Formats: sequence, structure tokens, C-alpha cells
Amino acid sequence: MKALTVLRMTAALHAVAICLQPVFAGIYLDGSPGGMRMHEPTGLAIVFLGLAQLLIATIWWRAGGRWQAAAVSLLILVVEVVQVSMGYSRQLAIHIPLGIALVGGTVAVAFWINRQRVSDRQPDREQVAA
Repeated sequence: MKALTVLRMTAALHAVAICLQPVFAGIYLDGSPGGMRMHEPTGLAIVFLGLAQLLIATIWWRAGGRWQAAAVSLLILVVEVVQVSMGYSRQLAIHIPLGIALVGGTVAVAFWINRQRVSDRQPDREQVAA
């Protein structure tokens, strides 16, 4: 598979997972402890998805893609690590607004990545065969 295709799938999965976090927090705030049992491991999984996205974005960049994908993926990963630490330390005044920003940013980046095309420097297999 091409790096851009894998990056698109990873970014989409990352965006879906991060959109589930407010739902799980809401379930917890509604009085069900099951919400926290889903919120915590999903948050940790999101950090690993962010790391995977960064690695794949770097591979795509080095193969001729845009460097901005790797830079933004690094920024998101750093903010996600801060987010998890704010959650564990119960700093909700930071954790909640930062979570809202992460949801919006991660979804926006997933849409942006899905709009990217194979660059001229990175020949597509179908283009080479034609």
C-alpha cells in the first residue's frame, strides 16, 4: 500500500477515536462509571494512533509528500500527551478545553490529509505503468 493511503486510513481512525472521547466523558458525567472505563483506555489508544500517524506522515514526507503532515502530526501528538497528563492529574480546567481543541484539530487534519494528492516527486504505480 502507498504511504498516503495508509496515512489517510490512520488519520480517519484517529479522528473517529478522538470523537468518541467526549461521548465517553458524557456517559461518565451522567453517572455511569463505565464511561470512565472507556474514556481512559481510548485516550491512551489515541496517543498511540497519534504516534502511528506521525510515523506514517514522516514516511510519506520522505517519499515526496508534504512535510506539513508530519509537522502537524507531531504537534497533535505532543498536545495529546499533555492532554493525557492533564486528565490523570485531574486538571479539568485544562483537560476539557484542550480536548475540545484536539477533537477539532484532529478532525480538520484528517480532512486535510484526505484531500492530499500524490505529488510529482512521488510517482504513482498506475502513472508509471501507463
